[in-house]
Amino acid sequence: MQPAVSNPRTTGLLIIDLTNDFLHPDGAYARGGQTSPEIAALPERVLPVAETLRAKGGWIVSAEFTLVPGKRGEPFISPHLKAIRPFLGKGDFAPGSWGQELVEMLKPADIRIEKVAYSAFYMTRLEWVLRKAGIDTLLVCGIVTNGGVASTVRDAHMRDFTTTVLSDGCAAFGRDTHETTLADLRTVAGQMTCAEAASLIAGL
Repeated sequence: MQPAVSNPRTTGLLIIDLTNDFLHPDGAYARGGQTSPEIAALPERVLPVAETLRAKGGWIVSAEFTLVPGKRGEPFISPHLKAIRPFLGKGDFAPGSWGQELVEMLKPADIRIEKVAYSAFYMTRLEWVLRKAGIDTLLVCGIVTNGGVASTVRDAHMRDFTTTVLSDGCAAFGRDTHETTLADLRTVAGQMTCAEAASLIAGL
């Protein structure tokens, strides 16, 4: 499937989970000992795409994983997530918190979505707000390739958005996992590098 961006003004850069609690040295994942140089490098790589799209009148959409607090602020955490990330707790990824926010380098986002599961479409207003904004084309980046990125891309495909994965604008906790997922996603989305996307948008 070939990538397609024809009109920057109807294109959204959909950033999956490039937030402080995932990436910042003071964030929840760093405090829990879960860091990755491949993931840490993503904001700088994605930045030229964001800047070029902004300059052309496109949209920056940030989907931000959220742990919804219950009684006494204790977050609701799915059992599978708690099993693999036992360090997560009160205050992490909390709505409106610094940790939940898009990293400083990529701000500001035109649209922010609280994301409660792998897919940014699952039980969120994402589809509604994309339609209202007139966005029909998505460039998807973020983390992790085999989790939030893959689930969101497949859901976007099912909703008839023209979707392209920024192949070096996403990462997983293992290089093999990243590459295998990219191969799988070629059946539902186009792919290009961040440099290719920035160059394409600049020429439109």
